[in-house]
Amino acid sequence: MTVTGTAGDRGCTSYAGTTPSKSNRGEMDRFIPNRSAVDLDLAHFSLVKENDVNKANQQQDNALVSPSKEEYKRRLAEGLLENGTKSSRILAFKTKAPAPSEGYDNVMRSLYTANSGPRIPRKQHRAIPQAPERILDAPELLDDYYLNLIDWSANNVLAVALSNSVYLWNASTGDIQQLMQTGDDANDYIASVQWSADGKHIAVGTASANVQIWDASRLKQLRNLRGHSARVGALAWNSHLLTSGGRDNVIMNHDVRIRDHVQSRLRGHEQEICGLKWSPSGNQLASGGNDNMLHVWDIHNTSGYLHRMDAHQAAVKALAWCPFHSSLLASGGGTADRCIKFWNTHTGACLNSIDTGSQVCSLVWNKHEREILSSHGFSQNQLCLWKYPSMTKIAELTGHTSRVLHLATSPDGCTVVSAAADETLRFWKVFEDTNPAAAAKAKGVQSGILNSINIR
Repeated sequence: MTVTGTAGDRGCTSYAGTTPSKSNRGEMDRFIPNRSAVDLDLAHFSLVKENDVNKANQQQDNALVSPSKEEYKRRLAEGLLENGTKSSRILAFKTKAPAPSEGYDNVMRSLYTANSGPRIPRKQHRAIPQAPERILDAPELLDDYYLNLIDWSANNVLAVALSNSVYLWNASTGDIQQLMQTGDDANDYIASVQWSADGKHIAVGTASANVQIWDASRLKQLRNLRGHSARVGALAWNSHLLTSGGRDNVIMNHDVRIRDHVQSRLRGHEQEICGLKWSPSGNQLASGGNDNMLHVWDIHNTSGYLHRMDAHQAAVKALAWCPFHSSLLASGGGTADRCIKFWNTHTGACLNSIDTGSQVCSLVWNKHEREILSSHGFSQNQLCLWKYPSMTKIAELTGHTSRVLHLATSPDGCTVVSAAADETLRFWKVFEDTNPAAAAKAKGVQSGILNSINIR
């Protein structure tokens, strides 16, 4: 390979010629230039001459020309240029680069041609539908920020609490069944619903402080768990352990397999518990309350919370554990806060915080990509899809006319249902499975490991 250099290359001013290549080549493959053929004084003079002429013209305009200085420049030019007969070339090589020997093959040719093929186009972001796939009426859906009134089971059945009743909508068949209804007390209503992992049982929290467990296939109540003294607005399953949070500021862990079901009482909040979520591993519990506090509890230590976070300025209802990072928790604050915050639950450190501009009602992670979806109340009543960790807004979904209080994700992780105070349910195809084959395989494995719970 023949290479010609520039006169400005540093480290090549004191010698010329060629340098031998590596011993296994046996060829001369580089030519090193020098400046022996260049008059550096003349080069410098030629480079600055034009600039000096411009300055002289400007000085003549201002009548500030020095005769002695101009005479010096004239004589300097005569001495260097020899009345213009000397070459004014600035850059020059003494000799030409030697030609390669006959039959020489450059062994580095493959290196320089490796990237000469066609470029692979960048992956374009998927198109996100701006309109819901389906809209269902939800009459008498309570407009209460502190309740949790919808959940989607592993068997593709959506549970919706409407006033004092719970309805089951089968997303596969479209069939609707009424699961239960509270008693004759006009002040009693459903405050929370939560499916077990196997999709066979559903827990229902009521305003009368009861926690009921129902068999969804037989529409039969199995147990009534007592212990709270006020409405139960938050529920969370962890295998055979059912956790409930009430307006009495108490979190209770119930072992549904035994008669004496209350295993522990967790005290740390000073106002109503409105958010409960177990981590995917089942080792940590996150709780949010109307006291603006976020607590993280360890399953092996019920004497006190592991971390106490007080960074939110309003009630903390929206909680979501990250599916691809076991110690990453997202939380959202109410109207006076409007922020989504991300936490490292091992250390208790706040990793990031973003002001969304609206009340944060609910959060769900995308199981297939690093994204998170948030639903909002005052004043936009919209859904926002964010890219994590940059928190760049990818899409904004509108249509609800009142605050979007609840979100739930379908078993395949592709569809999200939103429930709002405008008494409608809207189904959004907001997530996409980029590897359907792997998802089908994972779904089969998951269905195989979901064990039924023997409730007594």
